[in-house]
Amino acid sequence: MTPTAVSGPLYLAALRRRVIPAAIAVVVLGLWLLAAMAIYRDIDLGLYTDLPEGIRGLMGIPAEADTATLAYNVLFSFTGSLTIAGLAVSWGAAAIAGEERDGTVGILLANPISRHTVLLSRLAAGATVTIATSALAWATARLVPVLLGVEIGATRVDAMMIHLCANALFWGALAAAVGAGTGRARTTGAAGAAGMALSYVVAGLFPLVPGLAGLAKISPWYYFDGSEPLTNGVRGSHIVVLLGAAAVFTAVGVMLLRRRDLRSRDSGARLLDILRNHPVTDRVGDALAGRARVSHVWVRVTSEHQGLLVVTAVVMFVVMGVAMGPMYAAVDDPLATFAADVPEQVMALAGGGDLSSPEGWFQAETFSLMAPAALITIAIVLGARALAREEATGSLGVLLANPISRRRVMTHYATAMVAHALVVVAATGFGVAAGSAIAGLGLSQARIAWTCLLALLLGLVFGAIALAIVGATGSSRVASWVTVGLALTSHLLNAFLPLSDRWAPLAEWTPHHYYLGGEPLTSGADVGHLGVLAALVAVAFWVALAAFERRDLS
Repeated sequence: MTPTAVSGPLYLAALRRRVIPAAIAVVVLGLWLLAAMAIYRDIDLGLYTDLPEGIRGLMGIPAEADTATLAYNVLFSFTGSLTIAGLAVSWGAAAIAGEERDGTVGILLANPISRHTVLLSRLAAGATVTIATSALAWATARLVPVLLGVEIGATRVDAMMIHLCANALFWGALAAAVGAGTGRARTTGAAGAAGMALSYVVAGLFPLVPGLAGLAKISPWYYFDGSEPLTNGVRGSHIVVLLGAAAVFTAVGVMLLRRRDLRSRDSGARLLDILRNHPVTDRVGDALAGRARVSHVWVRVTSEHQGLLVVTAVVMFVVMGVAMGPMYAAVDDPLATFAADVPEQVMALAGGGDLSSPEGWFQAETFSLMAPAALITIAIVLGARALAREEATGSLGVLLANPISRRRVMTHYATAMVAHALVVVAATGFGVAAGSAIAGLGLSQARIAWTCLLALLLGLVFGAIALAIVGATGSSRVASWVTVGLALTSHLLNAFLPLSDRWAPLAEWTPHHYYLGGEPLTSGADVGHLGVLAALVAVAFWVALAAFERRDLS
């Protein structure tokens, strides 16, 4: 590495952009930990410590687990690790591909600075933020028990945070390499998130399948949590694997970047362009596009995000749909034993359901977190971020100079959001139905469809909230992070609050309660829950329209 391998101004500029999201993540994680530890303090811990040894080992719970160990395990082994790794994927995807997407890479490289300096400066800033975020999360994890008067005993929260940080650095470097090789920020981010989801599933499920336990080591997530650092301390070899792989991906990213022609703006073959350029479908493309560029804004927005749509839909169809059926068939007997010994309160943390049944399996593995996460991501990107980007680039003013109202513009972006969400939820539903048919599980197609409809509405609730925030502020970052924080908070509160008799009724104030609270895959339709989610979507969208119409645009 040469002395100019990292540019100070580029490093500081990237650092400033990443500080606020990281700070928000630390604060939110601290609040989640405070709530989780307070709730665990009020329940009988025998619920967990009396579980069979094999189940406790799978969940990372030691025999002498205390309140702190349980709270740390639930929060940092899953939600916290995904949050910080997700931040890392964000800065990795934006390192080079983000500059190409925004059309600023040409201006940047017009200065006496090399491509690899830009990439390494961005990566250095991202790594600094990741390390700082992990350190602050560790400090928060040590402070919360003091505030609540909870003893942490022999819990190795320091080791957990070291593993968590190394895991995040790996995913950030991987995203940067993919972005440097492709130049597509949105697709890179979607691929990184899909990779994390797949890695988590492989590391968690393969040990349950006879003969596949050894293959769990191909998953990066295994090197994060496979050695149970919270109870066993730091596993040096696992840290070396994660950091070594991060270094390799960094080198690969530099090599790919040097050999690729960069774009002045994120471009490519859009769906609308393909339709208009093909002689068979040119009339259809022209009809969708309209004579003026404002005729069908939603078609253009939909076309511009086809890469994100394809990656998300394929992952939900293949990995979280089709593959889950044969996987359940392969682990049916171990799961029956597992489910017989796991209390209902423990399963509530995984989204409820009974793992001994196919319905409970799909509810926990596919519909609990992965389906809402995919739909909420799509909704935020297609609605809030697309509209905010239009305003930031100045094209919104040009658009509104035509005879088109703000209300119509907002409606078009909401339409694009709904169109993408429909594709993703359809891919999920067809995947689950196909997985059930391949494995002969006999899931009700009507109940699959009903669950998918509830998932769609849940995603649109938070998508409409993101639109409302953008309508009021014009900031995609504020909209994205606040909405993601609200969604995760809703999920965690719906999981934790029912564990305490005192706090259980408050779970009904979370949107997630009306999504899986009635276990639609098992029990069927609940029109009341559907009505609540639909009403929330309508109210949030009305707020978005009102805020957008009244604000002075940038």
